[in-house]
Amino acid sequence: MIKIKDLCKSFGGRQVLKHISLDIRAGETLAIIGGSGSGKSTLLKLLIGLEKPTSGEICLMGQSMSELKERELDKLRMNMGMVFQYSALFDSMTVGDNVAFGLREHTDFSEEQIQRIVAEKLAQVGLPGIEKAMPGELSGGMKKRVGLARAIAFDPKVIFYDEPSSGLDPIMTAKIDELIIETQKKQQATSVVVTHDMVSACMIADRIAMIYEGELIAADTVENFRKSEDARVQSFLQRMYIGREKTTV
Repeated sequence: MIKIKDLCKSFGGRQVLKHISLDIRAGETLAIIGGSGSGKSTLLKLLIGLEKPTSGEICLMGQSMSELKERELDKLRMNMGMVFQYSALFDSMTVGDNVAFGLREHTDFSEEQIQRIVAEKLAQVGLPGIEKAMPGELSGGMKKRVGLARAIAFDPKVIFYDEPSSGLDPIMTAKIDELIIETQKKQQATSVVVTHDMVSACMIADRIAMIYEGELIAADTVENFRKSEDARVQSFLQRMYIGREKTTV
């Protein structure tokens, strides 16, 4: 589904990503982990086309993103869904209008069709009947769910998640993890989850890829990742589990 080949990205002479090569398989959930400043968020921006690589290539569904014109890239993005770290809902719009926004902007669907899709997607994320609520009336976990409903409104082939558990308590984090798993099964989409939460990554992912100081140092199944003999991987595992335990207590 996504092929990353020898990808490099620099900002002002500082190399943030260094020769990343990775294949993301159709239908899998890949968690991309790493500490703050490791480059994982930059990689996500490159994958959704918000940044362009300094060198290297990203192919999505067989199309090289760097070779596409803006209009062609917009068309390709119709196959992508994006769940933002802080939900990125429009505060002045109702929940229903937030979910419907992309459908109204980029399709010729009738209002009746749009309302049917909105109701279906809100029910899918466990929030039926809240179309008229305002974002300010929702909890952090509910906003995340509305953000997911908006992301899957087009039935995308690829769903990107940016730190989906950020700012949530362990109980709500577990619920969001379950929702990601349920969504992947229902949508049959390829899911790419950028996270610093190792516990969540192990729960939701088929494979885990780790970025360390701009380099891809591991990409394997959850079981093999846990068994990695790389000291950098083991150090990250230990820190993340200890951090989660302290938060839970």
